[in-house]
Amino acid sequence: MSMVDRGTGTPIVLIPGLQGRWEWMAPAVDAMSAHHRVISFSLGDVDNAGVPARAFDAWVDHIDALLDRASETQATIVGVSFGGLVALYYAAERPNRTSALVLVSTPAPKWRWDHPSAGHVRRPRLSLPMFAVRAVGRLLPEMRALDGSERPKFLTAHIGRAIRFPASPTRMAGFVRAWDATDLAAACDRVTAPTLVITGDPDLDLVVPVDETLQYVSRIRGARHARLARTGHLGVISRPSRLADMIDQFIDGHGHAPTSDLDPPTSADDDARRRRDSGRTHLV
Repeated sequence: MSMVDRGTGTPIVLIPGLQGRWEWMAPAVDAMSAHHRVISFSLGDVDNAGVPARAFDAWVDHIDALLDRASETQATIVGVSFGGLVALYYAAERPNRTSALVLVSTPAPKWRWDHPSAGHVRRPRLSLPMFAVRAVGRLLPEMRALDGSERPKFLTAHIGRAIRFPASPTRMAGFVRAWDATDLAAACDRVTAPTLVITGDPDLDLVVPVDETLQYVSRIRGARHARLARTGHLGVISRPSRLADMIDQFIDGHGHAPTSDLDPPTSADDDARRRRDSGRTHLV
């Protein structure tokens, strides 16, 4: 069974985004495991993950098996981007095993096939070059938000992970089809765990618009919101320590939202704001 198990303490299950590889979240795994037991996995390693009608249930069963293997009855379920949809579904299906739910930059529950990115889903291999170009364009504003000394290290590490642990376009397309086949809007009504919704800055997240993620604050009863400033969609790797701190505060505060990270705006915020309407894409 594919399983990452790091650290000790209160358990967290950390679910990766659409690229599906836990390795892309390695900085967050390291940061969170300083105070918690972090369990993670890669989405594509799960049996039936490529079958749209069964994928979400297969991920639920896999998380159950990971917790059983770790001898944990409950955990905080943390989902990043697309992984937030998996976390949401798990919390709805397994309320007794979900001590808390954290959704990080998670898209709205319903996939729209009229979305401009639908072509990537229909023709994943042919669309790969355009996807790569757009991914670079989405990365640049977040790069500018980092301190100058941080940029080379961040970029080198991120590119290195992408090369060493490549995402599969066909699997990513299959994950989106699974999303379309699953009623995730209804799942929101069945979540009973304390829920924290984390977003980056609206003008820096060029992947999932922040207002989409904020839908969960009204959809899930009692959900709270916190903002991880000076990030957009990549806070899980650009500011992993601060993200871990926010999740710590939420868990230790028994469901109370942590203080939002209200750093002052930077010149990158102004640059990103001017680009906001110049072709924002989301997820694929």
